[in-house]
Amino acid sequence: MPKPRKTRSSHTDQPPASPKQLPSSSYGADAIQVLEGLEPVRKRPGMYIGTTGLEGLHHLIWEVFDNARDEAMAGYASEIEVALLPGNRVRVADDGRGIPVEVHRQTKVSALETIMTTLHAGGKFGGGGYKVAGGLHGVGVSVVNALSTYLYAEVHRDGGRFVQEYDRGKPRAAVKRIGASERHGTIVLFEPDPEIFPTIQFSWKKIVDHLRQQAFLVPRLRIRIIDARALPEQSLSAAALAKQGVYWVHSLRLDAPTLAFSFEGGLRSMIRTLNRHSKPVHPTIFFVREEVDGVDVAIALQYVDDIASRILGFANSIYNPEGGTHITGFKTALTRTLNAYARRNNLLKEKDENLSGDDVLEGLTAAVSVLLENIQFEGQTKAKLGSVEARSAVETVFAKAFDTFLEEHPNDARAIIEKAMLAMRARKAAKAAKDSILRKGALEGMTLPGKLADCQTKRADEAELFIVEGDSAGGSAKQGRDRRTQAVLPMWGKILNVEKARLDKIVSARGIRELLVALGTGIGETFDISKLRYHKIIIATDADVDGAHIRTLFLTLFYRYLPQLIEAGHLYIAQPPLYKITKGKEVRYAYSEEEKFRVLEELGVPQEVAREMGEEIEEKEEGSATAEVAEGGGEATEAQEHGRTPKVSIQRYKGLGEMNYEELWETTMDPARRTLKQVTIEDARAADALFEILMGSDVASRKNFIQSNAKLAEIDV
Repeated sequence: MPKPRKTRSSHTDQPPASPKQLPSSSYGADAIQVLEGLEPVRKRPGMYIGTTGLEGLHHLIWEVFDNARDEAMAGYASEIEVALLPGNRVRVADDGRGIPVEVHRQTKVSALETIMTTLHAGGKFGGGGYKVAGGLHGVGVSVVNALSTYLYAEVHRDGGRFVQEYDRGKPRAAVKRIGASERHGTIVLFEPDPEIFPTIQFSWKKIVDHLRQQAFLVPRLRIRIIDARALPEQSLSAAALAKQGVYWVHSLRLDAPTLAFSFEGGLRSMIRTLNRHSKPVHPTIFFVREEVDGVDVAIALQYVDDIASRILGFANSIYNPEGGTHITGFKTALTRTLNAYARRNNLLKEKDENLSGDDVLEGLTAAVSVLLENIQFEGQTKAKLGSVEARSAVETVFAKAFDTFLEEHPNDARAIIEKAMLAMRARKAAKAAKDSILRKGALEGMTLPGKLADCQTKRADEAELFIVEGDSAGGSAKQGRDRRTQAVLPMWGKILNVEKARLDKIVSARGIRELLVALGTGIGETFDISKLRYHKIIIATDADVDGAHIRTLFLTLFYRYLPQLIEAGHLYIAQPPLYKITKGKEVRYAYSEEEKFRVLEELGVPQEVAREMGEEIEEKEEGSATAEVAEGGGEATEAQEHGRTPKVSIQRYKGLGEMNYEELWETTMDPARRTLKQVTIEDARAADALFEILMGSDVASRKNFIQSNAKLAEIDV
């Protein structure tokens, strides 16, 4: 045992060490670094794009696109094209005014070079370039330039065509005019630097989803996306395209995936798309757009037959996942207006209490967009709007327009009020039922479930909870676990599908109640993540269709009612093996079909024999197969068959209960050897829509989804 180190109390009366005792020679003027130009970006890229992972990689596209979109918001551009090109290159073109190219009086170089190579340089600081814009700091395209091995900028304006190229943010030469042009606009082509980004892999889906959303926010703007990554690089290089005089890549009519978006309806179209898998409570989509006190406000909404709400906030076309002042103003005006209308039309009696904020939000899908100058966000990520004037502007515009809408559409108004009143009655019933359950101590952690085999440690940061399927798997897990840090909670069958269930039904449902007690956090209004008893919650179900369904039900529960646990990184899915492969005393495990064949090949089993063994497993009920194979492959000789040839056997696991506790520990529970998948929410809106389709009540949408994705399914027969 190492001896404990002696430490000095911070409250000691002894004087601190004198300056003579400090190694001052290591910290002098020479230690102070001055980073010039774009050096700070390359030195600390995370400060400018958040991360050098895939989110930061895609952020480069957003930065270049946002400049083009701001031109469209200002009324100067009508089309933007984003093309993914071979060699990890991205090309963004627009038909806006084009970046100025004349010499800038401060920097003494072209305005184009100034914008591309200088932080905090741009037309969005009140110089008259833009009234409203998403980019505030003037660091966008210069950051992209700094973090790219190569960037090519081409500007068409004032009757000319101007070009400049850069290597890691440094211009190769001055801006030069290469010919005449009748067009106007800007083309930026860049290649992310592998020295900055460990993985350069653009997601087509991520790009499409983001740009589709932007098309909703700028009505009539046409956005085209082309995936030409699989085509020959030579014909699509910056030099080749410039030589051909190509402005729009789509004009080449390439054999490549292409999508185009343009929405006349703007936010109305967004609401219609978001609600496409839900049943509307009222047919008319409310919409208003009006400017008040210099703030342009646009709002669209519709109620659907659901208990969840979706409210999307945007400020200067930037999505604000954490809401902000505009969302606060919207919610306040919504509650006040619906209560006033209901009282005025005797839909709420004097004896009735007012509709609460939660009541009027149930089933609501809404989009709130504001455009304003001198915008302020809370934090650098722009996740939450902080501009005070946005709240009063939204309240004023929405309250007046929505009240008029309710008066002019009485059938829609009655349906909305009845939906909110139903929510109010359900809220009261749920509260009474929940209070009754809570009074009995079911979720207070006073009595842990009898089936729970708890761990010994009381430290949540080292404790794990395995949620396993059935008593058989539970028995093996309880025997094989590390009792000090690992707890096991067996579940029986399938838990309640919570997608359309209310909280009172959820907290009293068999299985869910036991899980909530074990977790210790509570649920709903009583949720407190600081009371979580296990920092790793591991769903361990069988590798079959039923196991996948049970896992999906648990994921629905966590996503809908305990999302904080996912966001904090506490939820995992165990990956048990599909096969146990034995040759003599050597035991190997395979977690996929591909790994099974690779292991068999490493053990000397020829491919044709491996295939026969696989077919034999399918035919046998016990799910195992054995073959005798000579060392190095091939058929065994007579002598080898009499004991000198190790047999190779395969066992297919259908469930965790088929494993003995040593196997379960070795493959699925041992932290040193197991494989866990952490559950994350990369795109909350996409996840929300998918859960709505798969677990909701819209059978037609679910059937269509299954038919569309049938070929992607791994069928377990």
